[in-house]
Amino acid sequence: MAEETFNDTGILLESGTNELELLEFVVGNQHYGINVAKIRELCPYQPPTPVPNAHEFIEGIFMPRDMLMTVVDLSKALGLPPTGDMSGDMYIITNFNRLHTAFHVQKVLGIHRVSWEDIAKPDSTIAASGKGVATGIAKVAGKIIIVLDFEKIVAEINPETGLKLSEIEGLGERSRRDCTILLAEDSPLLLEMLKKCLTRAGYDHLIPTTNGQDAWNTLDRMIKDGGKVGVDISCVITDIEMPQMDGHRLAKLIKTDSRFEGLPVVIFSSLVNEEMKRKGEALGVDAQLSKPEIGRLVRQLDLLIN
Repeated sequence: MAEETFNDTGILLESGTNELELLEFVVGNQHYGINVAKIRELCPYQPPTPVPNAHEFIEGIFMPRDMLMTVVDLSKALGLPPTGDMSGDMYIITNFNRLHTAFHVQKVLGIHRVSWEDIAKPDSTIAASGKGVATGIAKVAGKIIIVLDFEKIVAEINPETGLKLSEIEGLGERSRRDCTILLAEDSPLLLEMLKKCLTRAGYDHLIPTTNGQDAWNTLDRMIKDGGKVGVDISCVITDIEMPQMDGHRLAKLIKTDSRFEGLPVVIFSSLVNEEMKRKGEALGVDAQLSKPEIGRLVRQLDLLIN
């Protein structure tokens, strides 16, 4: 496959459709998937330059067009045996959390347009103890495709890419905020870290949900039970990528429902780039911040809620 760039492709310009473009690829004999929104480009494999004393998942570094980036061997990250023939191997070069990373895979098969409703969340046996790296399971043309948590793989290599409690401590002494914030985040690890950071920042009345559908059901039930915006619910913080319903669809439902007039919606996601910002603006979200900038998120909450 020739080098292919994913910048400004015009994919899914419409916002809030609850769809994604899923790139299918192979590592070992298993089929995996990644959201095209995370991909900068694809290029043929070339042996990287080894780095002494690097993490076991790091195969080395390479520099396409004067851009130095780390190569992650996905077979090692997934605990799979190496393959002998590398003739068809590819690099999937990603762009999320403001990092460019090259993931070494065996084969790239193509792109599928799917609905988040058709992506099942892995059950507790797959994601036991927060160690799983699958964020969703999709069935496309009779094949099972495991959607991987690339952020978690990168965070395991370099924990500094994750949320840092030190950013909250750097804000100084803070008083308790008497308001309720709903969180929509499908990663159990990130959800717990988000709760811990916000609680330390004084926002300790939190309603955690694991995807957009769960969040929407919670909000809908709250209003039907007599709850009021600004009293019983003060803000929604949502990720973008989530099974069942993504953050853009959740934001669209909230912003087009008069019952939630005045309810701030904040997108907190590794996918906040220029294209995603345009989508969020079209939906009317109140703020968009990139993980792992938890300090900026707290300062934005202070402005929106106060």
